[in-house]
Amino acid sequence: MTRYEYVIVGGGMIADAAAKGIRELDPDSAILVLGDDPDEPYTRPALSKLIWIDDSFTEDKLPLGTPSTGAEVRTGVTVESIDPEAKTVTVEGETIEYGALLLATGGSPKTIDLPAGDRVIYFRTFADYRHLRALADDRPHVAVVGGSYIGTEIAAALVQNDCRVTLITPDAVLRETVLPADLAGRFQGWFEDAGVEIVPDTRIASGTATDDGVVLTTEGGATIEADVVVLGLGITPNTGLAEAAGLTVEDGVVVDEHLRTSNPSVYAAGDVASYPDALLGRRRIEHVDLARKQGRAAGRAMVGDETPFTYTPYFYSMVFGHRYEAVGTLDSSLDTVEAWATPGEKGTVYYVDGDAVRGVLLWGNSSDAEPAARDGAKEVLAEPTRFSREALATRTLA
Repeated sequence: MTRYEYVIVGGGMIADAAAKGIRELDPDSAILVLGDDPDEPYTRPALSKLIWIDDSFTEDKLPLGTPSTGAEVRTGVTVESIDPEAKTVTVEGETIEYGALLLATGGSPKTIDLPAGDRVIYFRTFADYRHLRALADDRPHVAVVGGSYIGTEIAAALVQNDCRVTLITPDAVLRETVLPADLAGRFQGWFEDAGVEIVPDTRIASGTATDDGVVLTTEGGATIEADVVVLGLGITPNTGLAEAAGLTVEDGVVVDEHLRTSNPSVYAAGDVASYPDALLGRRRIEHVDLARKQGRAAGRAMVGDETPFTYTPYFYSMVFGHRYEAVGTLDSSLDTVEAWATPGEKGTVYYVDGDAVRGVLLWGNSSDAEPAARDGAKEVLAEPTRFSREALATRTLA
């Protein structure tokens, strides 16, 4: 039976960060990465952002270079089971022993009654990008279903590549559930100004694809026609392997502050992991900042590093050259306190529950050039009742 000291199940950004974290402490032991994606680990966020709008960011810049760690990377493979007691993993009939195993299985796109196909894409992977890019070259009419991060980013990317775009959202105004009303209106205005048709208050129940296009049917029975449909409805964490192995699962694979599951030889990180955030409490987060930091920490923990994972991640989105970042909970039903450096363009929004700050929005924060703004947001969340509303109104971070 083949043995690897470290086995990583999942071939995404977590796997890459974990392999590099392992190598920081163990330069020689064997690492095996098992991914069902046909591509080696790559920079997933660029698939809906940079690669569409920056001609200098080409496809060859997406791979993260995981093989440079010396890890054996197997792509397009299916892991059938793990046995934490025997410390084995079975992949396509082969049983492999491990010393420590990391579950980095991510999530699968949520679907509706409309199978994926040539003109229907549940956008998630590098292969999905290549598929959509080939279709977009013909400047089709694309219906994008979903008004959250992926949906809005893909809609913006496509219209900037001369496609006719219809964006279908359950919200009355784009992002109204997370942004204050004035910012949600401003956000939607960017899309309208770019020529995106917004279909609000609408959920798609099903659809039918033909060789010529797709017909979507709303929950109300209306129909919407398009040449191509892209769906960004969120993901469901891939917890099947963990559940079958008897690991504790509650909205993700439950891990402790060392990223260990209920079995001490098995770790989990990324989209699939429910972890105890040092500032925000137990949660499962699907953003790239967590993948980079938590993946590295998981790799080091697999080697024996006992440093608790205490990092609180931020998340971000960027459309039409406008960027916003956040830490904590963005919920527009909470009270908000706004502090502006430039009204409507650059400032900070605090989401307040009673006297406690639960989330911080950095509107107009410019990429990694302003990490102090994120540190300031985390400072507030670490002591959520430290600042009065009057003080918050003058505390502009972004």
